Amino acid sequence: MTLLEPAPAEELARLRAENSGLRAQMQHRDDELQVATRMLQARAQTMTSVIDAVTEQSIIGTDVDGVIRVWNPGAERMLGLPRADVVRRRSITEFHLPEELDDAGGGLAALVRTAQEQGSDVRDWTYVAADGAELTVSVAVTPRTDDRGVHAGWNFVGTDMTEARATERMKDQFVSLISHELRTPLTSILGYLELVLDDPDLGEESRAHLDTVERNAQRLLRLVGDLLFTAQVDAGRFSLQPADVDLADVVRAAEETVRVTAAATGVEVLVDVPDGGLVVHGDAVRLGQACDNLVSNAVKFTPAGGRVTLALRSAWRTARSSTPRRTTRCRSPGWRLATPASGSPPASRVSSSPGSSAPRPAGGPRCPVSGWGWPSRGPSPPRTTAPSRSPVSRAGAPRSR
Repeated sequence: MTLLEPAPAEELARLRAENSGLRAQMQHRDDELQVATRMLQARAQTMTSVIDAVTEQSIIGTDVDGVIRVWNPGAERMLGLPRADVVRRRSITEFHLPEELDDAGGGLAALVRTAQEQGSDVRDWTYVAADGAELTVSVAVTPRTDDRGVHAGWNFVGTDMTEARATERMKDQFVSLISHELRTPLTSILGYLELVLDDPDLGEESRAHLDTVERNAQRLLRLVGDLLFTAQVDAGRFSLQPADVDLADVVRAAEETVRVTAAATGVEVLVDVPDGGLVVHGDAVRLGQACDNLVSNAVKFTPAGGRVTLALRSAWRTARSSTPRRTTRCRSPGWRLATPASGSPPASRVSSSPGSSAPRPAGGPRCPVSGWGWPSRGPSPPRTTAPSRSPVSRAGAPRSR
C-alpha cells in the first residue's frame, strides 16, 4: 500500500491559479456567447418587424421542399389565412392554379426554375385565395440561404396586380374599339374625296383645298393605324404575314407618302435604289410602317433647304459574319435601317451625318415587330421654319394615294 504525500504548498498555489484562470476564460466566453445571442435575437426581431410591417405585399418563405416557413401579414391579407394555419402546414404550390403550374412544368420546380438558374425571377402568377378568388400577382422569386451560406429554401414576394392588369385590358380594348370606329368613317371620307378629286371639271382652288383635306385625312388614318397597331402588340394579338418583299418598292412608297410634306417644308427627298430591286422575306405592311416612320422623322428633323436621300444597298453584316443584309440609308438626318437577307432580326443605327439638323442618339426604343431601333422621343432639335404657303401654291404637288 502506497501512501500519498501531501502536495507542496507551491504546487497547490499553482493549481489554484490555473483553475482561477480557466474560470475567468469560461466566464469571458460565456459573456461573448450571451452578447452574440442577444445580437442574433435583435437581428431576427428586426427582420421579423420589417417583414410584419409589409402589409401591401405578400412575403412567403419556404424550405427547399416548398413548405411554408414565413408568412407575413401581407400574405394573410392577400390570401385570407392566418399564419398559424399555414406555417409548417401548407406548401406554396397549394396557393397556385394547378393547370398554370402544369403548363410551366409542374410542382415547385415550375416556380423556382428560372430563379435557380439566374438568381432571381419576376413574373405574373395566379394566386388562389382561401375563398377561391383568383388573383393576378407579380411574384419575385429569390433563393434563401442559412447562416452558413447553405441553400435553405425560397423567398416569394408578391404584389397584387389584379386591378392593374384588368385596367390594362380595358385600356387595350378601348383603344382597339376606338381605332376601329375611327377608321370606318375616315375610309369613307377618303373614298368620296378620291371621287371628287377625279372630277376633271373641279376648279384649281377647290382641288387645292380638297388636297389639303385628303392629306390630313390620310395622316389621321395613319395615326389611327399606329394606335391600333400599338394596342395589338400590347394585347399580344400582333401577327405577321411573311412573304417575299421588294425593299425597293417599300422605299419608293415611303418617299411617295412623305413627298407632299417634304415639299411643303422645303426638304428635297431623293430615292436611290437598284433597278432590279432587293427582295427579303418579311411582312410588307410592317416593313412599310417601319420605313414610313424612319423617313417621316428624317424629313421632320431636316431644316428647310435640306436634302434627304433614301439609298438601298446590299451589304455584309461584319467581317466576322457572311450574312448579307439589305441596307436602307436616309442621309441628312442620318437614319439607317438594315434588313438581313437571311431573315434574322435586323440591325439599326441612328447617327448624325453632315447636313443634319441635330445629332440623334443611338439606342432608342425598339420596334416590337422587327427589333429595329426607333428614334428616341427626346426634345426636338431646332429647325428652320419654312415660309407659309397658301393651299393654291401646293396644288401642283403630286398627290399621295
